[in-house]
Amino acid sequence: MLASGAGTRVGAGINKVYLPLAGRRVVSWSLAAFARVPGVGPLVLVVRPQDDDLVRGVLDGEVDGAAVEVVHGGRTRQESELKALRHLAERIGRGTVDTVLIHDGARPLISPALIEGVLHEAREHGGAIPGLPAEHIAAVTDDGETLVALPPASMVLAQTPQAFRAAPLLAAYEAAAREGFEGTDTSSVMERFSSVPVRWVRGEQENLKVTYPHDLVVAEHVLTAAGRRG
Repeated sequence: MLASGAGTRVGAGINKVYLPLAGRRVVSWSLAAFARVPGVGPLVLVVRPQDDDLVRGVLDGEVDGAAVEVVHGGRTRQESELKALRHLAERIGRGTVDTVLIHDGARPLISPALIEGVLHEAREHGGAIPGLPAEHIAAVTDDGETLVALPPASMVLAQTPQAFRAAPLLAAYEAAAREGFEGTDTSSVMERFSSVPVRWVRGEQENLKVTYPHDLVVAEHVLTAAGRRG
C-alpha cells in the first residue's frame, strides 16, 4: 500500500493519508479492509522516512493487530512500488507471494469485496484493474478544436488496487528501472514490459481518492452513513 506521497493539494500540513477520518487515520481504513480479506498477506506499507512517527501511531493503535511491514519509498510512485517489490523479492522467488496488489492509501473506502474480486481475477488471468465506465468523457481531434464521442465502454476511470502475478510484475519493474521508463501507473509498466493479460473489474463509486479537502467530507459522510467509525 502506497503512503509515501505528499498530498499537497488537500491543503494540510501533513501527508493526507494521516489525516483524521471518522475516528481514525485515512490510511488505516484501507489497511483494515485488506486485513479482512482471506489470503491477503503480508501487508506492506510504503512510507516517507519523515512520516515514521505518524506511521508508528497508526500501527500501534489503528490496525487491529494486523501485521504490517513498513518500507521507505522513493522519489516517485514507481520507485516506491519497486522498493516494495524488492522487499518481497525473496518471497516472490520462493512462490510464497504469488500475486501483488498495489493500492493507494488515499483511497480509504475500498471494500473487502472489491479487493477479493480483483485478487481472484489477477490469479486467474495474470492481472486485474478495477475501474468505472468513463461515460462523460469525449476525445479531442488533432486540431484541438472538435470533440468526438467515444464508443460506449471504450474507456474506464482506473482505480486501485491494481493486481498482477508477482513474478512478472517484479520483472517488469526491474526492466523499467534499467531503461529509465516512468509509467503513469502500475498497468502502464506492465503494458510495456510484460505480456500478462489484464482484466477489467467493475470498481465502486465509493472507492474515491482523497485529493482535495471536500473529498474528506464526502468520505466522512459515507462512513458515517454506513455506521462505520474508528
